[in-house]
Amino acid sequence: MNGADKTLWDQLQASCANGPISYRDYINLVLYADNCGYYTRDRERVGRNPDRDFYTAESLGKVFAQLVTTASHDLLGETTAAQSTFIEIAAEPGAELISRIESHPFADSRVIRQGDPICADGPVVIFANEWLDALPFHRLIFHGGQWHERGVCLNSDDTLEDVLLDHFTPEVAAIQERLPTKALEGYELDLPLQAEAAIANLLAQDWSGMLLLFDYGKTWQALSTDCPAGTARTYHQHTQANDLLDLPGEKDITCDVCWDPLADLLTEKGLQSVTLETQESFLVQRAQRAAESIVSDTAGTFSPDRQTLMELIHPAHMGRRFQVLWGLRGR
Repeated sequence: MNGADKTLWDQLQASCANGPISYRDYINLVLYADNCGYYTRDRERVGRNPDRDFYTAESLGKVFAQLVTTASHDLLGETTAAQSTFIEIAAEPGAELISRIESHPFADSRVIRQGDPICADGPVVIFANEWLDALPFHRLIFHGGQWHERGVCLNSDDTLEDVLLDHFTPEVAAIQERLPTKALEGYELDLPLQAEAAIANLLAQDWSGMLLLFDYGKTWQALSTDCPAGTARTYHQHTQANDLLDLPGEKDITCDVCWDPLADLLTEKGLQSVTLETQESFLVQRAQRAAESIVSDTAGTFSPDRQTLMELIHPAHMGRRFQVLWGLRGR
């Protein structure tokens, strides 16, 4: 056991000393504990290399950056874009979107690392790619005719175990009226409530411009009726698994975003043109200038850029698996 693993295990023991903890608290600890959580360790996580754990659209380099900046510019308009700061949330070190291109149409750019406080003011483009799915979440199961929140305990032999909590945590209790009154016995529901809290916090701040969120997710209808095994999973060296208690701190833990409450929050806070669409639809329709340029500039030849574009928009690749939620806020 290395130093980071030992430190994390000590914190797990302390957290579970008085009984089970919620999955939300467990995931928060193993992902974000200082210097020993999955996202706080000094290691490279993202990329196609076998020793990395997963890759994202940003791993595809300048093409994705060109598409996103073009779409942001065109949706805001040239004048507003030129006055705006492009803020990227949760970029991996060395993989910032703006760093992939030689120039951009914004007044400035700024990066907020995963887990750092998020502050925005003035005219901005707030962009995030796979930020929300990396936030901690709650886990529920339907058993004996009712919903129970799942938790984690540490046994006397120092093994982690999935257990049922005696009561809902306050966050789950606050939304329990959303839960279906009936479900299949054993139906598992993973609730990304911290994503809702993060968006609510962002919308409470004094900024204008554009909010642009790329991620994978589902509607509430799909999560609550079509996913009986839940959506929680881990990634390690490009292998997906479902045991969230295995190798804490060494694996990414994620679940699908629930889009409905996030879109509702944007609308309730007065954002205009609030739209949820597939990544394919967004990039083809909103970044049309950049997409057409990539295709026309490489016509008749093999082009890595055109191949990357196809990977980003093709329904069999990232085009349908990922969605985009965006909206505009006036001054």
